[in-house]
Amino acid sequence: MGEVEPGPAGPLEPPEPPEAPASRRPGGIRVLKRTMKRNGSRHCLNRRSRFGSRERDWLREDVKRGCVYLYGADTATATAASASATASSSSDLHLVLCTVDTPASEICAGEGRERLYLQLHGDLVRRLEPTERPLQIVYDYLSRLGFDDPVRIQEEAANPDLGCMLRFYGEKPCQMDHLDRILLSGIYNVRKGKTQLHKWAERLVVLCGTCLIVSSVKDCQTGKMHILPLVGGKVEEVKRRQYCLAFSSAGAQAQTYHVSFETLAEYQRWQRQSSKVVSQRISTVDLSCHSLEEVPEHLFYSQDITYLNLRHNFMQLERPGGLDTFYKFSQLKGLNLSHNKLGSFPVLLCEISTLTELNLSCNGFHDLPSQIGNLLNLQTLCLDGNFLTTLPEELGNLQQLSSLGISFNNFSQIPKVYEKLTMLDKVVMAGNQLEVLNLEVLNCMSYVKHVDLMNHLKTMVIENLEGNKYITHMDLRDNQLTDLDLSSLCNLEQLHCERNQLRELTLSGFSLRTLYANSNRLTAVNVYPVPSLLTSLELSRNLLECVPDWACEAKKIEILDVSYNLLTEIPMRILSSLSLRKLMVGHNHVQNLPALVEHIPLEVLDIQHNLLTRLPDTLFSKALNLRYLNASANSLESLPSACTGEESLSALQLLYLTNNLLTDQCVPVLVGHPHLRILHLANNQLQTFPASKLNKLEQLEELNLSGNKLKTIPTTIANCKRLHTLVAHSNHISIFPEILQLPQIQFVDLSCNDLTEILIPESLPATLQDLDLTGNTNLVLEHKTLDTFSHITTLKIDQKPLPTTDSTVTSTFWSHGLAEMAGQRNKLCISALAVDNFAEGVGAVYGMFDGDRNEELPRLLQCTMADVLLEEVQQSTNDTVFMAHTFLVSHRKLGMAGQKLGSSALLCYIRPDTADPTSSFSLTVANVGTCQAVLCRSGKPLPLSKVFSLEQDPEEAQRVKDQKAIITEDNKVNGVTCCTRLLGCTYLYPWILPKPHISSTPLTIQDELLILGNKALWEHLSYTEAVNAVCHVQDPLAAAKKLCTLAQSYGCQDNVGAMVVYLNVGEEGCTCEMNGLTLPGPVGFASTAAIKDPPKPTTPSSSSGIASEFSSEMSTSEVSSEVGSTASDEHNTVGLDAGLLSRPERRCSLHPTPTSGVFQRQPSCATFSSNQSDNGLDSDDDQPVEGVMTNGSKVEVEVDIHCCRGRQLENSPTLRENSPTPCLEERARGLVFGIRRQNSVSSGILLPVSKDKTELQKSPSTSCLYGKKLSNGSIVPLGDSLNLIEVATEAPRKKTGYFAAPAQLEPEDQFVVPRDLEEEVKEQMKHHQESRPEPDSSEEGRTELAEEFDTAL
Repeated sequence: MGEVEPGPAGPLEPPEPPEAPASRRPGGIRVLKRTMKRNGSRHCLNRRSRFGSRERDWLREDVKRGCVYLYGADTATATAASASATASSSSDLHLVLCTVDTPASEICAGEGRERLYLQLHGDLVRRLEPTERPLQIVYDYLSRLGFDDPVRIQEEAANPDLGCMLRFYGEKPCQMDHLDRILLSGIYNVRKGKTQLHKWAERLVVLCGTCLIVSSVKDCQTGKMHILPLVGGKVEEVKRRQYCLAFSSAGAQAQTYHVSFETLAEYQRWQRQSSKVVSQRISTVDLSCHSLEEVPEHLFYSQDITYLNLRHNFMQLERPGGLDTFYKFSQLKGLNLSHNKLGSFPVLLCEISTLTELNLSCNGFHDLPSQIGNLLNLQTLCLDGNFLTTLPEELGNLQQLSSLGISFNNFSQIPKVYEKLTMLDKVVMAGNQLEVLNLEVLNCMSYVKHVDLMNHLKTMVIENLEGNKYITHMDLRDNQLTDLDLSSLCNLEQLHCERNQLRELTLSGFSLRTLYANSNRLTAVNVYPVPSLLTSLELSRNLLECVPDWACEAKKIEILDVSYNLLTEIPMRILSSLSLRKLMVGHNHVQNLPALVEHIPLEVLDIQHNLLTRLPDTLFSKALNLRYLNASANSLESLPSACTGEESLSALQLLYLTNNLLTDQCVPVLVGHPHLRILHLANNQLQTFPASKLNKLEQLEELNLSGNKLKTIPTTIANCKRLHTLVAHSNHISIFPEILQLPQIQFVDLSCNDLTEILIPESLPATLQDLDLTGNTNLVLEHKTLDTFSHITTLKIDQKPLPTTDSTVTSTFWSHGLAEMAGQRNKLCISALAVDNFAEGVGAVYGMFDGDRNEELPRLLQCTMADVLLEEVQQSTNDTVFMAHTFLVSHRKLGMAGQKLGSSALLCYIRPDTADPTSSFSLTVANVGTCQAVLCRSGKPLPLSKVFSLEQDPEEAQRVKDQKAIITEDNKVNGVTCCTRLLGCTYLYPWILPKPHISSTPLTIQDELLILGNKALWEHLSYTEAVNAVCHVQDPLAAAKKLCTLAQSYGCQDNVGAMVVYLNVGEEGCTCEMNGLTLPGPVGFASTAAIKDPPKPTTPSSSSGIASEFSSEMSTSEVSSEVGSTASDEHNTVGLDAGLLSRPERRCSLHPTPTSGVFQRQPSCATFSSNQSDNGLDSDDDQPVEGVMTNGSKVEVEVDIHCCRGRQLENSPTLRENSPTPCLEERARGLVFGIRRQNSVSSGILLPVSKDKTELQKSPSTSCLYGKKLSNGSIVPLGDSLNLIEVATEAPRKKTGYFAAPAQLEPEDQFVVPRDLEEEVKEQMKHHQESRPEPDSSEEGRTELAEEFDTAL
């Protein structure tokens, strides 16, 4: 790319070349401006362009210098429509070089602009004040994100991709017409009055809101207009004139305008729209999130507006349509001005006496004016999210005020003005600074019934024993209370005190109906008298050793949750209660349940994770209403009978018995539950499942038999017509069950079995979506079988071993398995990344991404994050630095997709440990959100991650509160997410940040495995249980499957994902040649000058790792436009003197060859969905994708989608002159893709057919030795070495898939030596080779880059 051409001079003179240092202009700061068109020309500025040498040298002199991109006004409209429209916009893009001290006024003067505008996260646009400094705003923003290095901040600020998060405009972006409530407009012939004395004249007619506005065409911009209110008026057809309407207002002084239209279509459109306006009153106007500084002028002519929503704007005071003019809305009752950053209370609002509802939250108020007492009709006042510490006494004049919100302010005590507001029944003060609560203050407020005090409360003060008879609901969750005595609140009906540090709780039971005290340290809960009205009691996650006696005597209790405690028994009075519907006793130490004598109404019973060896014999016969039973993770050996007579009365529908000791003898008992819909018998000791018994479970919908010893599934499963899910992995099944005839079957998992063949019917059910056959090593699928599975969305099969002579293709130090299950959700929002051979095979990268409710961001991160990590590793050896930058850059590369969506991310990087000589490898883990990694060391779990959530991280919760975020009752930031750090969700900045937690651990021989899991996995499995569950499983795939199965059986209904990485980092894993392993003889590299038809990329380019199930709902162009791709156009060019190279000595990951520091792309593997094409072809290719089944099914394959994997070039000898030219057959076999159909994840390493065939293709790292390195990792040849290809480096590249595939040489771009000049060229090459200086011996074994990195600066 050429350098940027200089444009008109900026506010100050441009910097001089390096030999002539720039001189400062008196009284100013140096600013340089560049103007260019974004039209794809040679000198355009786009995402792959570079600064010129002058700009680069000027920037490097001082880190306080940088650049600001100014976008045109029409760019915002294109951005709102689509990202692709932005990329193709032809508007001017101005590049201004300035310093952090350059004010906006100076930039405006140089650009000829009146003002600058700032847009954050593609959302609101605000006008910059003249004294604000744009570059300092950018630097502060990047610093808050997590960048620490000033040089890196300068580099990131110069990246155009930052525009998706922070963008400057030279003009205010165009607003949509609906801002002015303009319904219709046009220039027509108009006659005023009912008589024909008036003449027809051409006028501008606008139907706005509830008014008809008629103005002169010439004077329409000067405000000279006639306004006709249509409320209560009429619209009539004028029969004497074609296509004419008469608009009349209401009242005695009614006026009439006749408007003549030219076409029938216009006439009908105006008649239809105006009739709606006349007949309906538009009383509510919503102008939220429109970057307004004032309301549109036409809005004041709508006389019937009663509610005006201006939330999320930048409203000003002294402007024609500013807040000071709102008194014109004579009927205004409701006004929402939240999130306008007003700074001070608009006093003139107090003159709108008609207001009944006023919302001024999140405006940065520090105090309120005394004039607020003039709003005598005010009923609702919301002041949340400000900095208030006191309330004026005049607020007590508002005797009609029934709702006052002052949450998330800085109050240290309850304001005294509450005593005067007698209509208030709630004190809502969550998120303030209260540390001590004096109940005596509440006693003075006899009208207050609800109290919400989520603060920093540590103690409760009771000055007298007089009881409070008025408070009925109290919310004290998320405080720091250790003891709580509310026995004086005799009318208390509901108490929330979750997530405190309570050891003892004392309450009055006279009126108590519900009690929520989860997640404390309770050892005793005292309630007196017995709560006769109590219906719900939740005491989970405490330290209770027994169920309180008063709970056993509660006659109306319906829900009791005492899970995660220390209970050893369940009282008979609880289990036999005649009111109890739901009993949760999981995760305790209960050894047996009392026998039932009478019938009970129990419907839900959860007794998982106890020490039960048997269930009561009369459980099913006495609990006839029981619909749900979870007895997983016990030691059950048998099940009680369901009925005593011939006919069963059982209503059981969901039965979870996973991880017990059940044998075949329990199967006949299941027949007694004819209504059973979901049955989980995983991880038991079943060897057979009698066919006659399965035949009777006709209502069965989901069956999980994984982790047993079954050899076959009965053929009678074909009678289960409602079955939609069959999970039977990790058995010994050798015969494919007859499930393909079931009409509703959707998901089948038969992985890790002994299947050899599949017998399929002529037609398959259209409902089948997912078929997992991985881990069946003897299974052979014919092409006819694969064609039959053409409609299946996801087909997972194994990669068959390819013949190869290279035994180092896969690492012997680690292997992984991945399992992902959607649960009861209809889409999978989890993606995983796995590269077993990373960075030339000396490391590995594993990751997991959870988008919660979105599937787009996890897949995008899966595709880009490994490439970003590889780039960052080249720039820094500090693990904290390159891991942090990997997350921050990935956050930026999400582009527009990351503005509203967010994802948790976990990345684990294994590499040789250079710091600790006693360790072979080190493990660096970074994460944001709720995904976690746990290392098994000597059989014990070692957590490596930090959970960034409001509940589990008090420091993060306090940070979010200090920045005035609104935390809702379900503990979510602004009601969106419980996480405080995510990738994406940029619109929630600065509350949600992408800076990760990073930890590094040296790996030792005691480290057995690594477990990666998302939030759902760790919510249902403890670290210890997860490690114990898989430590004896030989296959990592089976281990990951087991973890997901356990989570589902333990109650998980959400997406769950688990990855298990087995580690073997001892010396016995070494496979170096020095240890006695032999390799084939040397092979040569073929010159690309001799290769006429280089291999074409057969897959859409992706990033290192795996991409699971690309959604067909998002097109290639949509994703590529939303994400800054890291896949660059790499030039597969080689010098003309390329010759035969000796094969370097092979090293294992334990003893790697010293790296050259040359950036190389990693081979990647991806999953592609045939939904993009019906014939298995890529949307932009004409040939079938090699190695991918063309049957239309989604097949998970592993391919090199960037380039050939580079070899150790630092050990290669000098290129020989007379290199043998490879034969055509060898050229045709230059590159072979290895296909690995595995469970949404691949090993991440290219499987070549043979070493000599793969090395015929010149490594891209060789080109890197002679080229410049761009910021995105692509290599551009230098002019003095490969200037013949210079034009090709700037040619536009064909883009396919999610990202741009590597560029390949076209025939016309290749260097071909004429026959008559061959001898002369050879002589020149020989002379050039002889004149080349010998390399210094001190530099042997390493390779220098040809020049410094040419990054964005």
